[in-house]
Amino acid sequence: MRDKIFNPEMECMPRKELEALQLLRLKELVTYCDKNVKFYHDRFQKANITADRLKSISDIQYIPYTTKTDLRDTYPFGMFSVPNKQLVRIHASSGTTGNPTVVGYTREDLEHWSEQVARLCYAVGATDEDIVQICFGYGMFTGALGLHYGLEKIGSTIVPTSSGNTDKQLKFMRDFGTTVIVATPSYCLYLAEAAREREKEFPMKMYKLKLGLLGSEGCTPEMRKQIEESWGNDFFATDNYGMSELNGPGMSGECIYRDGLHINEDHYLCEIIDSATEAVLDRGATGEMVVTALTKRGIPMIRYRTKDITNINYNTCDCKRTSARMHKVIGRSDDMLKIRGVNVFPSQIESALIGITEIGPHYQIVVTRQGYSDNLEVRVELIDGSLLEKYGELERLQHRIHDRIKNILGIEIKVTLVEPKTIERFTGKAQRVVDLRNQ
Repeated sequence: MRDKIFNPEMECMPRKELEALQLLRLKELVTYCDKNVKFYHDRFQKANITADRLKSISDIQYIPYTTKTDLRDTYPFGMFSVPNKQLVRIHASSGTTGNPTVVGYTREDLEHWSEQVARLCYAVGATDEDIVQICFGYGMFTGALGLHYGLEKIGSTIVPTSSGNTDKQLKFMRDFGTTVIVATPSYCLYLAEAAREREKEFPMKMYKLKLGLLGSEGCTPEMRKQIEESWGNDFFATDNYGMSELNGPGMSGECIYRDGLHINEDHYLCEIIDSATEAVLDRGATGEMVVTALTKRGIPMIRYRTKDITNINYNTCDCKRTSARMHKVIGRSDDMLKIRGVNVFPSQIESALIGITEIGPHYQIVVTRQGYSDNLEVRVELIDGSLLEKYGELERLQHRIHDRIKNILGIEIKVTLVEPKTIERFTGKAQRVVDLRNQ
């Protein structure tokens, strides 16, 4: 697999020039928002912010943060900068905990978005010779259409299967000779698991998959290895990152070296802050990522708090791109579980579980409260259900899993082993945590 750069002028721009471009685009964005978005106009007036006051990129710290609550409070179109006739598409979140977050796109926004996604797909080896099966759900979710148009831009052939219907997904993969899959990591693994179960009728050699463009949920290195081994045939799984508030997928993604996710920095300006104090942290520190979408116009986004915990590496990558690279998301500040004073991320538990041969990749974290004490239970699915009848082996496995998780978290936990295929599968983003403390 060779290094592939879709837009060398932007992706390999010298750091000093890139930061000068970011400052120019930031000033243009502030002026644009001041004139066209009442929400930002009022914020800027209160904070005494004008484009002229921005003398360097670091001056962005004087602009107030934007949050998901701001989008919900201005639902549906209060933060849009253009009239509806200038919009060509609207997406929205599910809104399961209140009003959805609604985002709009001008034609220019869609062109930028497609370019951003094309760069990231090209960077990991996708080409105009690939047949790409998109297993994200099409609809208000940005993932499917975002990857769809980016891959079309590089000439790939798209198979828009959407999510679900596993037998048909596998049939199309075999019959069409699908070479690239777009899916969540958990669904990609589930499809591999399902393909293995049908191996007597449909041998794994019938599948031509070589590349996974995986996103929409976290994927630990351990889980990625398991996905690659499950598909075999040198399958190469890669991460990409984005969210609807920032267009969708395309903000960042891995190259073939998989040493962090390259940020499309000519379109996005990223900061790392302390979630509790809201202070901007020094380069290299780990904290919550804040993103400004420099070229987004339908619904501009300045200093958006993503809630995702990561860090950013500004060194030049071996692929020769000069763009900064974000570490795989460690967790979300709002998904982080506080258990008896200890911060717990689901990804830590996943890392402990993967590699234990007696259990499958599906697990569930259940948090309860007894009196004033929080309790953490990890339910894990066995591969061989007959083990439940072998008390000695079962107990030894339970202790082994318990000790691995406890060594990572540093707190006492409970491990429950359950029968195969009893933990819910997800065709979209996996819901690993069940928090029952308020019930």
